[in-house]
Amino acid sequence: MLLDNHNRHINYLRLAVTDRCNLRCNYCMPSEGIDFVKNDKLLAIDELVTLSTILVGQGIDKIRITGGEPFVRKDLMLLLRHLKKLDGLKDISVTTNATLIGPYITELKELGIKDVNVSLDAIDKATFERITRRDQYDTVHENLIRLISEGFNVRINFIVLEGQNEQDIIPILELMKHYPVSVRFLEEMPFNGGSKSFQTIKWDYKTILSHITNAFPKYTKLKSPITSTSINYQIEGHKSTFGLIPSFSRTFCGTCNRLRLTATGDIITCLYGKPKANLRDILRHEGNSDKIKEAILSAINSRAKTGFEAQQEHKSVFSSSMTSIGG
Repeated sequence: MLLDNHNRHINYLRLAVTDRCNLRCNYCMPSEGIDFVKNDKLLAIDELVTLSTILVGQGIDKIRITGGEPFVRKDLMLLLRHLKKLDGLKDISVTTNATLIGPYITELKELGIKDVNVSLDAIDKATFERITRRDQYDTVHENLIRLISEGFNVRINFIVLEGQNEQDIIPILELMKHYPVSVRFLEEMPFNGGSKSFQTIKWDYKTILSHITNAFPKYTKLKSPITSTSINYQIEGHKSTFGLIPSFSRTFCGTCNRLRLTATGDIITCLYGKPKANLRDILRHEGNSDKIKEAILSAINSRAKTGFEAQQEHKSVFSSSMTSIGG
């Protein structure tokens, strides 16, 4: 069991397999993109397997594959096949923008990897293309419907962006009310490759909830796991549920059970903090699993209590992109 210095049980790894993405979402990076790292700096599949095996041995029992866009990696399924064989790993899930997942849906189902988060910040095609700067709406819609119809546990992640997609909040709930999915609305975060700086947001989770309940006054708050980052609800008559994720307000830090490993091997104990160690370098230069375990334990034993405390590690505005941090 992994316990941090605040006695929080760490059992959930967000494993980034690439920093690359085929979209250029305007809240994530500038239009010209960011400087993606060279391939030799990225963790190879065998390195991802080695580090995952060590972490599972230390007590991680849930891994979510993230990016960038995970399916940019042509060898991603090789990693997933290896992870399925790990004793002690109970849950494997994937976060994707659903542009490239189509050819892999059948094998994902065969492997039993059924939990898929789809990042979708608009259901209006023009709004989608304006935010993503790409013409991929039809592909995303087709893959989303296929995932739902083939029985995947789908959660849609919708980042509420002031002046861009507020008008799609109610329509996406109307559209999804016929399906057993969860639509989760996230507060905007400042990890956008330095393209925008802000200290406050208009659309915090309370404002989003008020906006939704004004349109749908008959709703029920659902019981959620103590480690859940989302506050979950169900509207009367809807098969779907909706959640609010206070990713900027950071109200869930007290029960955080997450650890991040970036595609370049950085261990990150809080999304708002700085990396604590680089496991890639230890693996490549020392090849010593004991040293890797020590680095992981050291990072976990020096976690900030809250995201606000972790943010103090940055002396200036955030210049990183979510695609390089790990989703």
